[in-house]
Amino acid sequence: MKKLLMVLSITAVFAACNNKPDNTATVDTVAVKQRAIAEEQAKANEAARLQALENERANLAAERNRLAATRRRVANSGSSSSSSNVGGTTTTPATGSGTATEAPAKKGWSDAAKGTAIGAAAGAIGGMLIDKNDARGAIIGGVVGAGTGYVIGRAKDRKTGRVQKKPTDN
Repeated sequence: MKKLLMVLSITAVFAACNNKPDNTATVDTVAVKQRAIAEEQAKANEAARLQALENERANLAAERNRLAATRRRVANSGSSSSSSNVGGTTTTPATGSGTATEAPAKKGWSDAAKGTAIGAAAGAIGGMLIDKNDARGAIIGGVVGAGTGYVIGRAKDRKTGRVQKKPTDN
């Protein structure tokens, strides 16, 4: 009986001292590491996408500035050339290459015209709501709104180069 208890106790000790690593703990840490790596890659991809968008914005801004400068040059060169109207025919001075270059015609409403229309409508509605006499309020509000919209739109036109400030004679 002593031998049997001894064998059982030794077997219990060896069974308790099992040196095999627990696979579940290893698998969990590997999965966590893989998730962390995937999140880091997603962050890096997002940062690269944002950087690409910023670069595209910078390129568009540079292109817009270049186009505005070209428009100003064309507008300035077109305003310095003289044209005459004799007998119903229009003559323009020729350039060195023998062809006359013209600035492309502006299409659509200017910002001043848009501002005037929007300001007049908004002013008329606001005037009707504020004044007890609807007609009088609409007229006054429309005139004030149109004037304000024109001033704001004209400033935008000057910024974009559609309208040039007239030189003053001093």
